[in-house]
Amino acid sequence: MTTTLRVVLDQLVAPTDPDLAMASRELTRALIAAAPRGCEVSAVVPAAGDDALAEVRALEGLAGVETSPIPRRELSTALSLGLPSGLGGGMLHSPTLFAPLVRHDRVHNHEQTVVTIWDLTPWTHPERVSKASVAWHRAMLKRAEKHADAVIVPLHAMADELAERTKLRGRIRVIAGAAPDGFAEPRDAVGRRRTLGVPEGAVVVDAAGVSVGELGDVLAALGREVTEVPVVVLGPSADGDGLLDSVVALSVPDTADRAAVLASASVVLAPRITPAYGWRTLEALVLGTPIVAAASAVSRELVGDGGAVVEDGAENLAASVAALLSSHADHSRAATLAADRSRGFSWRESGDRVWQLHADL
Repeated sequence: MTTTLRVVLDQLVAPTDPDLAMASRELTRALIAAAPRGCEVSAVVPAAGDDALAEVRALEGLAGVETSPIPRRELSTALSLGLPSGLGGGMLHSPTLFAPLVRHDRVHNHEQTVVTIWDLTPWTHPERVSKASVAWHRAMLKRAEKHADAVIVPLHAMADELAERTKLRGRIRVIAGAAPDGFAEPRDAVGRRRTLGVPEGAVVVDAAGVSVGELGDVLAALGREVTEVPVVVLGPSADGDGLLDSVVALSVPDTADRAAVLASASVVLAPRITPAYGWRTLEALVLGTPIVAAASAVSRELVGDGGAVVEDGAENLAASVAALLSSHADHSRAATLAADRSRGFSWRESGDRVWQLHADL
């Protein structure tokens, strides 16, 4: 008898977040590769056309694709209300909160529902997220408290925060994510940087989850501390006029462009303080790019000894960047530590641990 792990892959059909799409894709590949004897992986997706389903069907080793009769937008609402979705049944794993969190029988029917949360901002800092997103996430977490067999977060710091806010208690599990498999500087990186207008050796600021005011403070502080070094803002657009000689603002580019940008950076600065997984930090670690991060429980755990974690705001962050750039020996050591730290994150290990979690359940 074959045991099937059904994985919800809505992000590959109708992506709302490129990082969640990447995580869904990489985890599914890892689950397929790590499947125990007698086990297989199938996909569960919202209703969509053939073009939208192409990426799911292209996953090598996938046992099958089950389609809900409901498109993603309407399905999202149905899930938040606990209405029939066409996704339920069997052993179900979702790389996000997008899952049928309803009553099921784990003991007699061997049904399981496991979901994942990568970002706690909708609960800890709701003012930074749209009202619609906050409402949906809160509704889904309430359903998870009632019906999820386990809720995965990528860091222990996030597990502690979630435990304080919910009744999930022993159902919280920590399984980290990683950078995209094979993430590396592309061969045509120089040409990509020229096309994007990215200078070599820039300080790259990861603006994900950073408010406009916080970003402005960081850029102003960098302008005072590292006047000769260009700055690239990766994330929401920012106006650097009057702050620095050169500020290049990019939305988050595709994987190869992002690798080209991060690989040439002298330092990656991560000023985010909200409890969310740092995907750009992981990518910088893989490339051996020195990291300076704002202090938080999440950044301390994620960065570890692979970078500098700095207390007390924009001025200290900028001073830490300046100190790193002023010493070739310190910069070289930071690059080595970053690359070493990156080896602690692996999608294959994540896949193994997800299979073990479902076996334990």
